[in-house]
Amino acid sequence: MTTPIDDERMRRWRLLLGDVAEESTGGLASASDTAMDSALSALYDDRGSADGNPRRSAGLGGSAPRVARWLGDIRTYFPTSVVQVMQRDAMERLGLTQLLLEPELLEAVEPDVHLVGTLLSLNRVMPEATKATARIVVERVVRGIEERLARATRSAVTGALNRAARSTNPKLRDLDFHRTIRANLQHYLPEYRTVVPERLIGYGRRSQAVQRDVVLAIDQSGSMASSVVYASVFGAVLASMRALRTSLVVFDTAVVDLTDRLSDPVDVLFGTQLGGGTDINRAIAYSQSLITRPTESLFVLISDLYEGGIRAEMLSRVAAMRDAGVQVVVLLALSDDGAPAFDRDNAAALAALGVPAFACTPDRFPDLLAVALERGDVAAWAHRHDLAATSGGPM
Repeated sequence: MTTPIDDERMRRWRLLLGDVAEESTGGLASASDTAMDSALSALYDDRGSADGNPRRSAGLGGSAPRVARWLGDIRTYFPTSVVQVMQRDAMERLGLTQLLLEPELLEAVEPDVHLVGTLLSLNRVMPEATKATARIVVERVVRGIEERLARATRSAVTGALNRAARSTNPKLRDLDFHRTIRANLQHYLPEYRTVVPERLIGYGRRSQAVQRDVVLAIDQSGSMASSVVYASVFGAVLASMRALRTSLVVFDTAVVDLTDRLSDPVDVLFGTQLGGGTDINRAIAYSQSLITRPTESLFVLISDLYEGGIRAEMLSRVAAMRDAGVQVVVLLALSDDGAPAFDRDNAAALAALGVPAFACTPDRFPDLLAVALERGDVAAWAHRHDLAATSGGPM
């Protein structure tokens, strides 16, 4: 006698293995399960292999209406996270990327960061009729990221700049009473029941002047697609803060300055051209030209460090920026995609220069910015959060 738990286990095995497991699992009992199985089979099953064995391959064909119906089915029967995985599998396994050039199909797709990366890679070949729909899809994803991360970013940056501006000789109106008392507790006089402070701590006077310069340099090679999306959103958020002067450049073998588009991260993204080679040295050289106040500047390079340019010059330029007082941070990825592939020799060479290189998730990036803007120990911060990469092992 089987139990409901046993029945559910058999159901899941049947959906996972396909109809080859029909006899051993007892089959599917409901119409919805049959529809789910059909959607999975269209993507993953192919009985027509030469050796007669099942092979996970094609099944949707090249018909846009058929694909659109399939996209509707999977959105009906599977949660959003699973839908997004199945969409990516369909593009990668079945070569359906070209169908995204049709506006009707784009409207049926569940948008996510990976889809945005695919659309941006097609930007140069996309028909004008499709670009308007693509922009709507990209904007939905970008606005969602902004809603999730913008407030935390502004809060972290503002706090870091305020702490950096603290004064040890404040006027009364600028005195931070709580921090002053905590710093002077050893000077408590019991007979007077009070603290006699020897050191005052206060807030620096807020200024309308730019306090820090931030330069973001983003590798737009194909493997960095998710990082490009997140970095563009963060760049736009930082550009909206008057206390920062934010510049954003993207690069492959050429360098493009997109600073003038930072008011809208969607414009930034459509200014990128994902794919192609990589010349990190050239990008750093251009970024150096944007830095006029080294000791007040933060340079963030987002790249997998696969250098197609002159490696020795790249490392020399990073060392020169560091020696001039620039706070330099290298991110191997800015995404939720897990441990990235990267050039471990170049990461190790940067670490030897005292420049940390590690992957960072978007949710942790605001805290990283705060540490960097306060000129804190970024490498130690990365180690505390298990983000540091080494040249000798996995991340």
